[in-house]
Amino acid sequence: MFDTRPDRSAEVALVGRSNVGKSTLMRELTGHTFDTGQRPGVTRSPNHYDWTGPDFVLTDLPGFGFMKGVPEETREQIKTDVVRYLEQYADRILAGVLVVDGKAVIDIIDRHKDEEIPHDVEMFHFLEEVGIPPVVAVNKMDKVDDRDERLDELCDRLGLFPPWKQYSDTIAPISAKRGNIEPLTEAVREHLHAAGRDDLYQFF
Repeated sequence: MFDTRPDRSAEVALVGRSNVGKSTLMRELTGHTFDTGQRPGVTRSPNHYDWTGPDFVLTDLPGFGFMKGVPEETREQIKTDVVRYLEQYADRILAGVLVVDGKAVIDIIDRHKDEEIPHDVEMFHFLEEVGIPPVVAVNKMDKVDDRDERLDELCDRLGLFPPWKQYSDTIAPISAKRGNIEPLTEAVREHLHAAGRDDLYQFF
């Protein structure tokens, strides 16, 4: 399932819970439609978008976290596979885009705070640990009224000191469904530039 990666030296990977809009974002970035499901957990193996020619691949990794109707064992296996993939290709992944649902993310993080590290927080720090620059694509922001307050709260949960606006290379408020993804493309470009890969700007 996870060994389908094209042999490319540069990659940007999308990670996140199920149903946060990763596949919609992938479509916005590539102009290519991927299988998306109304049910969470539809994407079980990575979707790679490989451009013929340029040494670059964009990857949408399967959603992790709670999925209705999906056994706990399967959920854990998907998360393990995602983590292994990121570890294995960390030196090639120039940015890890953690997609979250802007409307629900604070409630989800706070709901799990007492028992364990919430998945989104854990994934953010994991990306940092393995040397992948994290970019948080805060999706569905068209449904959020208290925008700045919500983004400041998210920074706080991730261990970043608000205000969020000082993290333009890390926090990217977007609405993939409406095609408003410029803050994300700008953030990713900053990391491509830092890696000396301005040639990949054409994809973002």
